[in-house]
Amino acid sequence: MKQEHTVQVGSLTFPNPVMTASGTVGYGAELAAYCDLAELGAVVVKSLSAEPWPGNPAPRVHGTSSGMINSVGLQNSGIDSWIKEDLPSLLSHDARVVVSIWGRTVDEYSEVASRLTGLDGITAVEVNVSCPNLESRGDMFAHDPSNCGAAVSASLVSGLPTWAKLSPNVTNIVPIAKAALEAGAEALTLTNTLLGMVIDPETLRPVLGNGGGGLSGPSIRPVAVRAVYDVYDALGPVSIIGVGGITKAEHVVEFLAAGASAVQVGSAHFADPKASQRILRDLKRWCRKHEINSLQSLTGVAHESS
Repeated sequence: MKQEHTVQVGSLTFPNPVMTASGTVGYGAELAAYCDLAELGAVVVKSLSAEPWPGNPAPRVHGTSSGMINSVGLQNSGIDSWIKEDLPSLLSHDARVVVSIWGRTVDEYSEVASRLTGLDGITAVEVNVSCPNLESRGDMFAHDPSNCGAAVSASLVSGLPTWAKLSPNVTNIVPIAKAALEAGAEALTLTNTLLGMVIDPETLRPVLGNGGGGLSGPSIRPVAVRAVYDVYDALGPVSIIGVGGITKAEHVVEFLAAGASAVQVGSAHFADPKASQRILRDLKRWCRKHEINSLQSLTGVAHESS
């Protein structure tokens, strides 16, 4: 029996649910040396700002017992440089391109999004609201429903399908998810990294140059799965992209069952640049073994009564 691996995320149809996570495959085309980008659901590039941004002081990355902690600080060459230098290569590999954007103010979100208006080859825009913002004294847009909604709404100027990437570092993610959707987001990316810190016992100082950072990897997967489950449970069958600690096909199934329509593979790429492609192929084998003919049929099944 023929298997159907396509999934629906908002208004978009993807050939399969496995995407890359922003910030884990550089500007996107770098991954082409390791796998066929056209085979993946989509490639999500690192978060881009309106102007070049230097990021945080080194060291920026440190391994943990089950993942990594980083404080790269959203370093990027700016949206204009990416459009000129990196987008053509991505498109030459027939990748479906999702552009992650960020800003320190609502106006900056609007500015970077406006530079994508009318640009060919972009599938969607992912609004990274789970990053520092100057308007709320170092808080994140994703920590407040109204601020989150404002950033998402400002980003709609691109005219492209828009997703909101939210933070797990909140007491209740549901009101923020609701605000993002009401502001015009077609889908929610759940979630970003957990706030954390590692201190060197020899120096008695934080190991990262910026002090604290964001924890990612297998250790955060249960937190991300819970966020997906809670949002789906509270808001109904909304489009969710699950992300956090995915290293194998069974983890994809877990996120889909919790309510995700698709997933993003992130820090697994640092250990294995072919992780997304490997997970996708293993997922197809898992479906054959379990006689699953449609991946879309898995979305939200954990909410059904036994």
